[in-house]
Amino acid sequence: MVEAVQDAGVVVTGAGGGIGAALARRFAAEGARVVVNDLDPERAKAVAAEIGGIPVPGDASAVVTEAKEALGGTVDVYCANAGVAFEGGEAPGPLDETAWAASWDVNVMSHVRAAHTLLPDWLERGSGRFVSTVSAAGLLTMIGAAPYAVTKHGAYAFAEWLSLTYRHRGLKVHAICPQGVRTDMLAATGSAGDIVLRPTAIEPQDVADALFRGIEEDRFLILPHPEVAEYYRARATDPDRWLGGMNHIQRKWEEIR
Repeated sequence: MVEAVQDAGVVVTGAGGGIGAALARRFAAEGARVVVNDLDPERAKAVAAEIGGIPVPGDASAVVTEAKEALGGTVDVYCANAGVAFEGGEAPGPLDETAWAASWDVNVMSHVRAAHTLLPDWLERGSGRFVSTVSAAGLLTMIGAAPYAVTKHGAYAFAEWLSLTYRHRGLKVHAICPQGVRTDMLAATGSAGDIVLRPTAIEPQDVADALFRGIEEDRFLILPHPEVAEYYRARATDPDRWLGGMNHIQRKWEEIR
């Protein structure tokens, strides 16, 4: 058992399935009191019933106040897990501003809104934990999905900023950056996901296990796929070579589309 989360009040957004459900299950197994949030009320209720949690369905951007009340007034851990992914978003082709706006709102601004609401209490008592499900796309990129790649960079940047700004005041921040995970979102990535993500895809429970190792080791960056560290290093040290490699994957994808 991880002492840091025993009897903690935990909120997990997008917890009706996939990574979110795996996180909710693991926190509950570790003795936490868990609010299960999802846009789909039935999925939220089903996971909550399974783990003895509290369903609070609805928009992830507006869940904090109701979740706080459901937990008796205190949120100790907030898992900003809800996310959306859209293909395209780049020329040539029409500019889908709806996809861009939704991606910014869910993948970035819901994290910002949650932190804005939670930080006053956390800073006053000198403790709190913010868990951001980012994706390796936030460190690297993703072919064929400009809104997803760009906004996941934003989610990572915000988590990083929270950590560097408030760690001396007791805030713990974790950025989870997996590659492919066997979820509905992976299934929706189509041929791009088949090339880039599916060959090394892991189970949602593996992501939860990686987070808890990171909590025990007090690490910011959580890499369920350890090889992402090498890719990230290559991107930083030789960006042109890295971009050339990614362009090779792009061309391979274009051949099979």
